Amino acid sequence: MKKENPKQELEDRIQAIYDENDGNYGYRRIKLALRNKGYKVNYKAVQRIMRKLGLRNGKFSRKTRKYSSYKGNVGEVAIVVFKLVYAIRN
Repeated sequence: MKKENPKQELEDRIQAIYDENDGNYGYRRIKLALRNKGYKVNYKAVQRIMRKLGLRNGKFSRKTRKYSSYKGNVGEVAIVVFKLVYAIRN
C-alpha cells in the first residue's frame, strides 16, 4: 500500500499560485505568497516540490532579458567637413 502524500495540500497550493500567475513566479515568489497566506514553509521544500511537479520559470530568465542600449539613429548625421574642404581647395 502506498502512503498518503503528507505534502499534498502544499503541492496543490504551489500549483495554484503558479497557475494564477501564468508561470511567472519562481520558488522565491511562491514562498513569499505562501507566507502571506499563513503557511510557514522552507524555500528548499518549495524548490523540491516545484521540481517534482515540473514547474519552471522560463519567462524571466537572464537569457530572455539581455540589456541593449541601442536606440536606433539618434540625432542628425554630421556632414563630413574634410571632404568638402578638400574639394573646395582643389
